Amino acid sequence: MCFLGFAMQRVMIIGQPGSGKSTLAGMLGEKSGLPIVYIDHIHWQPGWVERSKAEKTRLCHLAEAQEQWIIEGGHSQTWDNRALRADVILWLDIPVWQRLGRILWRTWRWRGRNRPDLPEGCREGFHGQTLPFWAYIWRTRKSGRKTIERLLQRFPQKPVARLTSLSDVRQLLDDWPKLNAFSQK
Repeated sequence: MCFLGFAMQRVMIIGQPGSGKSTLAGMLGEKSGLPIVYIDHIHWQPGWVERSKAEKTRLCHLAEAQEQWIIEGGHSQTWDNRALRADVILWLDIPVWQRLGRILWRTWRWRGRNRPDLPEGCREGFHGQTLPFWAYIWRTRKSGRKTIERLLQRFPQKPVARLTSLSDVRQLLDDWPKLNAFSQK
């Protein structure tokens, strides 16, 4: 990969809903010891109450200003700043059918409980937000990908790993110690 031996203290993980951003962040956090920022903790307050856009932006900028992080997720209004600070961008470019299947599985698996990537009081389950969320995923399956491509075009010198399958993710995790000259542990 193009970032072989590069000291990675700030890792930006992007991808569309259900692509595995939170799972990858957790695994990389375990391997590297870097602190993880789940954007859903910024986006949501307990009880599925959405924060204002201004508050989300403020909290993202606070997280991005830290010296070390793995930040996974959206709030694309702050992506340029995050990309500028990131040592590497990991793009999970997973097909929509696979993402929808993952979301169905995680909803079933975590039903009635909080996932680690969500704030307390945001229990997973089939509720009033489920169908609009699925519709959003389908509606943005092409436009969301184009938004990510435009971001990457603005930062042509930034090291990027485009991961399109579970085997790509496994390979990245297997190679992480060799790819990263910086170790937290």
